[in-house]
Amino acid sequence: MDRTKLLCCMKAVPGAMMLALSLSLPLMVASAHELSLQECREGADYIRNAAISREHGMSEAAFMDIFDNDLATIMAIPKELRWFVQDDDDAAFLRSALNQVFQDPRAPSEHAMEFAHACVARARQWDTKGAHDI
Repeated sequence: MDRTKLLCCMKAVPGAMMLALSLSLPLMVASAHELSLQECREGADYIRNAAISREHGMSEAAFMDIFDNDLATIMAIPKELRWFVQDDDDAAFLRSALNQVFQDPRAPSEHAMEFAHACVARARQWDTKGAHDI
């Protein structure tokens, strides 16, 4: 994929995140946020896509700028309606994984699996064997 197509696709990321949010709204009405297997899957996909973007030439600064804009949009939504990023700890967790993508480049699938394991452990609903389902 050439850089022009990649940048075009990356412009759709905020819209894709909003779509994911709207599709998961009925599931997130619970009072306390616990990461779900679906959220871990979606987060792992996001991390995988970040690594693919890196492989196609997107810089860390450019990607993090998009992420920061997405994060600002997400944080403007009431907490109980948000996907994944419910608070500063969730945002830091996702940002840390994104930093790893750019500062310790590995295959996209490796970054996704590392995130999946960490996410499942953080969710505490499943043992880490559950990450193999992601």
